[in-house]
Amino acid sequence: MSSFLTYLECYCDNTFVTSVQGDGLILSTTSGSTAYSLAAGGSMVHPQVPGILFTPICPHSLSFRPLILPEYVTLRVQVPFNSRGHVWASFDGKDRKQLSAGDALICSMAHWPVPTACLVDSTNDFLRSIHEGLHWNLRKSQSLDGLR
Repeated sequence: MSSFLTYLECYCDNTFVTSVQGDGLILSTTSGSTAYSLAAGGSMVHPQVPGILFTPICPHSLSFRPLILPEYVTLRVQVPFNSRGHVWASFDGKDRKQLSAGDALICSMAHWPVPTACLVDSTNDFLRSIHEGLHWNLRKSQSLDGLR
C-alpha cells in the first residue's frame, strides 16, 4: 500500500475528463451498483439501465460526485508519469494488479452481457432485493408520545 494520495487521470473515448485525487476510483456496471460503489456514495441503479458507474473513493475535493456514463463509452484510467507512487487495481475484490507511472487501465462494457433470471420481473426483484437485503429507506415508526 502507498502512503500517498492516489492520483489518476481519467479519459472517456480518449478525451480527458478529470483527475482523481483521493483513495481511488470505482468503475462498475449498474448490476454492481449496490456493492462497493454504493458504500462509496454512488447511486443504486436498476441493473437493466445500461451504463458504467464512475464513483470516486474519498475524493480530495468536495465537488467530485459520482457519474453514470453511457454503456458504449470506453474509459481509460491512467497513472500519470509524475505520480509519486504506484497504485493498485482490483477486479471485483479479487485479482490485484500494481500499476506504475504511465500504466493505464481500459474499461468498456461487454458486447454480450450476462443474462439474469428473475423471480417475478426485473423491477420487482430489484426493489424487493434492496428492501430486504439493504433495508432501503426502512425505519421504525415512532409512537406519538415518543416512548416506544
